[in-house]
Amino acid sequence: MRDLYPDIMPYASHALPVGDVHVLHLEECGNPEGQPVLFLHGGPGAGCDPVHRRFFDPTIYRIVLFDQRGCGRSRPHATLQYNTIWDLLEDMETIRRYLGIDRWVVFGGSWGSTLALVYAEAHPERVAGLILRGLFLSRPQEIEWLYQNGARRLFPDAWFEFEALIPVGEREDMVAAYHRRLTDSNELERLRAARAWSIYEGKISCLRPNDAVVGQFGETHRALSLARIEAHYFAHACFLEPDQIIRDAARLAGIPGVMVHGRYDVVCPLDQVFELQAVWPGSVVQIISEAGHAATEEGTRQALVQATGNMARDLA
Repeated sequence: MRDLYPDIMPYASHALPVGDVHVLHLEECGNPEGQPVLFLHGGPGAGCDPVHRRFFDPTIYRIVLFDQRGCGRSRPHATLQYNTIWDLLEDMETIRRYLGIDRWVVFGGSWGSTLALVYAEAHPERVAGLILRGLFLSRPQEIEWLYQNGARRLFPDAWFEFEALIPVGEREDMVAAYHRRLTDSNELERLRAARAWSIYEGKISCLRPNDAVVGQFGETHRALSLARIEAHYFAHACFLEPDQIIRDAARLAGIPGVMVHGRYDVVCPLDQVFELQAVWPGSVVQIISEAGHAATEEGTRQALVQATGNMARDLA
């Protein structure tokens, strides 16, 4: 099975103002005349990496990537002002119009899958296909699993370090406790909480221990935006109505989609995939038998490359 495509550099980069505060980093790679595809990174708050360009055949796809508000190379860094899922959806439409694209494939992993689905339900006429990895429906039960009563049972060692920052009396709501620290006026307190939050996520993301992934999550610039923006979103139920994605799934009718998911994904448990598939006829599920949550695990990255190739062939 084919693995990632070779490294490529953008043929165009843009600093795109959105609203009164934010400037998005936006880049285009591959074939300027090819099938447009929008890559949506995870988090929220993780930002894009060069490896994200490599899931797509650069001779076929016009690859569009952007750092969502407050992260990566977008400015200002780690800001929570005017940063909701509805702002991000409007940013996607701003990007589409700015680049002169009518319809595009939307590729999203983890939080990016949430964003892709909500966008597709809001603008189905703009979506030629969906490729989703590590599906995350962003409901309170998924957030509670990750930060309160679920993942801790499978990774008690990582959880012990995560909860150690929080006094016993505040541990009944870890998201709220971290949110207070991540929005504290004390910079050292914010950084300390950000690294603890982000490293915990890095440690539970792979089936097998991966020091490189943990190191990437623990890097200060990324950790601060990831932790602050995730806690901000999760403290506000991701700004979604109850069970919104499942409720509005009928709007996905006619959009081809594939969901690639690691069987041992602890960050975003597999049952979400089948719940969505039940209300999205025609969607295809591919379970990776030896993978957790990370996009860079071997079976997952190969399946994603295959999915982008199949999508381009089917749309052609």
